Amino acid sequence: MDRRLLSSTFVLLLFISFFSEVNTASFKIVNKCRHTIWPGFLSGANTAHLTTTGFVLKPGKSRTVTIPKSWSGRLWGRTLCGVDSSRKFVCQSGDCGSGQIECSGNGAKPPATLAEFTLNGAGGLDFYDVSLVDGYNLPMLIVVKGGKGGNCSATGCLLDLNGACPSELRVAHQNGGGGVGCRSACEAFGDPEYCCSGAFGTPDVCRPSRYSLFFKHACPRAYSYAYDDTTSTYTCAGADYVIMFCPPPYTR
Repeated sequence: MDRRLLSSTFVLLLFISFFSEVNTASFKIVNKCRHTIWPGFLSGANTAHLTTTGFVLKPGKSRTVTIPKSWSGRLWGRTLCGVDSSRKFVCQSGDCGSGQIECSGNGAKPPATLAEFTLNGAGGLDFYDVSLVDGYNLPMLIVVKGGKGGNCSATGCLLDLNGACPSELRVAHQNGGGGVGCRSACEAFGDPEYCCSGAFGTPDVCRPSRYSLFFKHACPRAYSYAYDDTTSTYTCAGADYVIMFCPPPYTR
């Protein structure tokens, strides 16, 4: 092959490699819990799909997932999972209903603690948050690695809320004992006042409730209800992210 052609091909491959690296981010998923979890991913509408939508993560283990730079979506942890009598994969909390470890386009059944991302959004910024709007099932922390612009702050919910969850919101373990999740008031009661829907569908009308304040007081950086944007959305640019379940000092 002509030497000039070889040289051109080499330069092109280097360019493709560089371009691919610049246009991806990495999510390092870390399990600091004392039990196995099954992280799940859901890509937003009109955004690239990921190479995985769910996997198993043993205690103390981590896995890094490459994320397209324009990706938006959410991830969460599933717990107490196994195969039922019909040979479907099911979980007591965070189940995505796919019947498999891979969630394959299905989201989490509430209650579930959510990490939400929009990468390379307005102004080239990444927007990210930890949301308890759909309830809570696990402590979670997002930590930024590298990046610039925005505030690039850590955010999350570090406390175990299952034990302190109001009884009317608590989801009990199938075999009795402690709770496995804490529902939002919207999920528990379906009231427009709690769901910020209908006549309560604007920020000036839908205000924090005593139930959303339970979440907010425990986890002030996390989303606690639909219009909790100002204290709960964080931004950065060109960053990688660590998403940690059961972060220190608490290990569940």
